[in-house]
Amino acid sequence: MHILAGQGNPGAKYAGNRHNIGFMVLDRIAADHGFGPWKSRFQSEAAEGTIQTASGPVKLLLLKPQTFYNESGRAAGEAARFYKLGPDDVTVFHDEIDLAPGRVRVKRGGGHSGNNGVRSMLAHLSPDVRRIRLGVGHPGDKSLVMPYVLNDFAKAEKDWLEATLDACSRALPLLFEDNDDRFQSEVMRLAPAPKRDPKQTD
Repeated sequence: MHILAGQGNPGAKYAGNRHNIGFMVLDRIAADHGFGPWKSRFQSEAAEGTIQTASGPVKLLLLKPQTFYNESGRAAGEAARFYKLGPDDVTVFHDEIDLAPGRVRVKRGGGHSGNNGVRSMLAHLSPDVRRIRLGVGHPGDKSLVMPYVLNDFAKAEKDWLEATLDACSRALPLLFEDNDDRFQSEVMRLAPAPKRDPKQTD
């Protein structure tokens, strides 16, 4: 069993927010790979399924915590303890304002960079848990960050957003072949990021 935990806020009014791109990825994975219905478990919406990798099938539990973004680690931690899983058995998908829109980076270790949802995940799981950082861009001023991430993606962002969700789903098996770099490269090959804003960082 491996857990894929997305970050986001529950409820229809948040569904299209930049903060909810982690939920969006899990919805795409569930649809593309034929996962079972979403059920209420572990303070989350959860769905189980299996994906095929080069080394055989891998059973996955998808989690969309319903605890609200900043407390998402409580739900993921509960599920990990139930299945007696360690940090290598959990992957977290979350929005990243310090990456340009459409850029995707895999990270293990390091800090939370002020992201309270990531802070919660690291506290309840491990600082070494694998994170898939999904770039949504920065509004340009720290005071604008909260309204920016709690706003829906703009219509002009639809093309790169859809391409990123699709690429993460298609490249998913690579995450379970001990090849984070190949997953990252494949996502960027399938969904090249829009022309880069020089204000954004890697």
